Amino acid sequence: MSYSVGRVAGFAGVTVRTLHHYDDIGLLVPSARSHAGHRRYSDTDLDRLQRILFYRELGFPLDEVAALLDDPDADPRAHLRRQHELLTARIEKLKKMAAAVEHAMEARKMGINLTPEEKFEVFGDKDPEQYADEAEARWGGTAQYAESQRRVARYTKEDWQRIQTETADWGERYDALMAAGEPPAGEAAMALAEEHRQHICTWYYECSHELHRGLGEMYVSDERFKAFYDSMRPGLAEHLRDAIQANADRHQA
Repeated sequence: MSYSVGRVAGFAGVTVRTLHHYDDIGLLVPSARSHAGHRRYSDTDLDRLQRILFYRELGFPLDEVAALLDDPDADPRAHLRRQHELLTARIEKLKKMAAAVEHAMEARKMGINLTPEEKFEVFGDKDPEQYADEAEARWGGTAQYAESQRRVARYTKEDWQRIQTETADWGERYDALMAAGEPPAGEAAMALAEEHRQHICTWYYECSHELHRGLGEMYVSDERFKAFYDSMRPGLAEHLRDAIQANADRHQA
């Protein structure tokens, strides 16, 4: 069985010119010629071409490919073993490259995909990305941060408006709860603490009760978070922290 140069080019996904060049330099000389002098390739020639293209894919120059294939001490099994070793190394390198790219994607900034006009419409004069660099520095290596970045990058203006509305509504109800004298460990406060946790799970990342417990502590220890919650009602940050602790305790009991 023999094949024309055009058919071989089609099999291998290379150009006829490439096969002519391989013939000219002695890298792949066809086993036969037709009566008209046209190149005819055998199955053995195709096997050699496959090995040539493999080494070329790995970046070997043509002179090194020729030396490898024409080594009299090498047998087909040795070529297969070498190709397997090189391919395994290539896969490992590509995995590392993919991981680096993935990390770079996950470490991007907040990714809020809004025009300046839309940002002002949703957030007013507050900059939603004001602490993006700090957030990346503090949590950039965590799965929660990566998940949050993936989600918020897809949100529309309407999504952000809904988030803002839900937050404001929750704040009004927590204000009313405190005005009514409800204790942090009471059912009403724990229910709003759980709603707070579910809001994070819905919009940002999966927030466990233990992780939520840590956030509650931060709402009090970080003056910026404390100011945000206390702007809803003075003392709300501490009250919410205690309600989060009580809610986490009852779910872990």
